[in-house]
Amino acid sequence: MQHQSKLPHVGTTIFTVMSALAKEYNAINLSQGFPNYPSSQKLNDFVTKAMNNGYNQYAPMAGNLDLRLAISNKYQLLYDSTYHPEKEITVTAGATQAIYTIISAFIRANDEVIIFKPAYDCYQPAVEINGGKTIPIQLSAPDYKVDWNEVASKISPKIKMIIINTPHNPSGMIWSKDDMLQLQKLTKNTNIIVLSDEVYEHIVFDGEKHQSVCLFNDLKDRSFITASFGKTFHNTGWKIGYCCAPEALMAEFRKVHQFNVFSVHHPSQKGIADYMQDSETYLGLNQFFQQKRDLFLNLISESRFKFNPSKGTYFQVLDYSEITDENDVDFAKRLTKEFGIASIPLSVFNENNKDDKVLRFCFAKTPETLKKAADILNQV
Repeated sequence: MQHQSKLPHVGTTIFTVMSALAKEYNAINLSQGFPNYPSSQKLNDFVTKAMNNGYNQYAPMAGNLDLRLAISNKYQLLYDSTYHPEKEITVTAGATQAIYTIISAFIRANDEVIIFKPAYDCYQPAVEINGGKTIPIQLSAPDYKVDWNEVASKISPKIKMIIINTPHNPSGMIWSKDDMLQLQKLTKNTNIIVLSDEVYEHIVFDGEKHQSVCLFNDLKDRSFITASFGKTFHNTGWKIGYCCAPEALMAEFRKVHQFNVFSVHHPSQKGIADYMQDSETYLGLNQFFQQKRDLFLNLISESRFKFNPSKGTYFQVLDYSEITDENDVDFAKRLTKEFGIASIPLSVFNENNKDDKVLRFCFAKTPETLKKAADILNQV
């Protein structure tokens, strides 16, 4: 039987490759973005209580109402911005499902979508499987700043969507208020939808503020926000996320959502809703992760790696150009096999596999793991 692949150039993701290699060589795995410490026992207890209280059948298609209310309250508290819990918030099976569903709801054959590279690897395949075409804008190490003149030059009537990600995975960069104002200016009086991937919104360092699209009225009117409880509450395996958007956009999203997922794990939704009643569960995360970043960077300060401290996310990019001129994929694999530490090479997220000689390391780990990892990196 023969068939034509809808994604002929897509293979196994680099996350799967490097995690498998880490397992094979018993290496410290700082490649894939997941914590190696438990989620809150209080949160686990809330989910267990929800199961015992009968939250074991389908949740409403849009999500448990208590959770949507908690999300709405969070946006009011953090950004003084309003999303209607019944009409403008939908709970999803992680942010990746939300992103895929948004793209499926709006992108048709030959529509064009601007993405900024290095880009998280789920964006482009979702566009292509729906017949769209990605228009890449390459960001450059070490600061990964957006050239807004270049963005302006790519705007055309074919552009249906712009996908942004701040704080930015994999670089750890954050968008400034000026970046958001530039985006708002470029999309004003157009039909362009903005998909804002904000899964690391609660992980921003050094007193900086997360610049959500909901802070900018014209942007908010044309934007989806996608978010992840897995990233926020240290339990990526639960695959619970959500998205927010104005009612007209959300109505189109739900037309697709109801047929590819319908609803997600109900007791987890109820448990998270109860857990979020204490806002400190997410307000304290910036400091929690900044301590981990600072520990990791202090421990490797004498190594041969160069770095600009991450401004957000729980990832740190390290420049190895003074160590070797190897291709980053080859070097990442050699580090795993010979030194026992796994990372992610950034070239796989770049246009034409642009190799800036940098690797991404996840510091959402216990202090003990970070110390062991640093001992290895200091010997490279």
